[in-house]
Amino acid sequence: MKSAQKDQVIQVLATGFGAGLSPVAPGTVGTLVGLVICLFSYPLAWPLRLLYVVAISAVSVYVAGQAEKLYGKTDDQRIVIDEIAGLQVTMLPVAITGLHLLLAFVLFRIFDIWKPFPLNHFQKFPGGWGVVADDLGAGVYGGLVLFLFTLTGVL
Repeated sequence: MKSAQKDQVIQVLATGFGAGLSPVAPGTVGTLVGLVICLFSYPLAWPLRLLYVVAISAVSVYVAGQAEKLYGKTDDQRIVIDEIAGLQVTMLPVAITGLHLLLAFVLFRIFDIWKPFPLNHFQKFPGGWGVVADDLGAGVYGGLVLFLFTLTGVL
């Protein structure tokens, strides 16, 4: 793949197919794209969903690192592939239903914006890891809350 083509693919993926170019709340718009991407894993058995999430997370780290180089800026707001990956992590411990997707969206955004300890330190990691790690952590926190809601019968 030629360099210009590779850069274009990186930009499309990093921006969540353009969601990160939103002039208002690009992270939130990117998370909405994450909801759609989560629906693609609906027919998969849980072990395959896990592989799906791991693959998206790995691609996110690589793409975010490359996008930082293209944009010349650390964790540029146009990069939303990290929100897409984080939302997948939030949904991993529960079935894909409309209610779970809605709550996952809200919980993920809360933890992604709040960045409770130790997530607030993850952005110091080098390269793509610095972009993605806090979102994966926010996904873990959101997923735990969602799982506890289902486990205790709240949902």
